[in-house]
Amino acid sequence: MPEEQVGVVVKFFAKPSVAAIEVTGGTIKPGDLLKYKGHTTDFEEAVDSVEMDNQSIEEAKVGDLVGIKVKERVRENDKVYKETA
Repeated sequence: MPEEQVGVVVKFFAKPSVAAIEVTGGTIKPGDLLKYKGHTTDFEEAVDSVEMDNQSIEEAKVGDLVGIKVKERVRENDKVYKETA
């Protein structure tokens, strides 16, 4: 499956297990399958919800800083990819 880089991890919050992601290309919507890749990170997970300023949003666009719940730890500067059809 081809994939495009859609963002980069800016910060990780351990207690709620949320990744703060800056969207750098494309869009991120609930239901998208995102792949997280970094020095010690490599997993994929479907997006349950996307939040900006503690509000759920339907779609994150380039330049948005959003929070996405993740099942595993991510690290600053990990790359975020989305599979494209």
